[in-house]
Amino acid sequence: MATRQSVEECLQQCEDAIRYAQQQYEAGSKQEHYHDQEYSDSMQMLETSVNSLLHLVDSANHQQREQLHRMRLQVEHLQNEMILLNHDR
Repeated sequence: MATRQSVEECLQQCEDAIRYAQQQYEAGSKQEHYHDQEYSDSMQMLETSVNSLLHLVDSANHQQREQLHRMRLQVEHLQNEMILLNHDR
């Protein structure tokens, strides 16, 4: 069973990745954005977060699974937005 601490740490990691990715998304949507490495790094952080969530779900109880599922939806939504953003102009 997943410990409460491991779930909280995973959720915190995801929130940090989301915050960083949102900053990069906002910068990427500006006309003169040239920080491709940071943009790629933030997308990698999101992917790592999704993998961590999926790994933790296997040992989580029902309530924890629900929390992890909601977080995964948030992360995947932001991933999709970043993929669709044409920041290379």
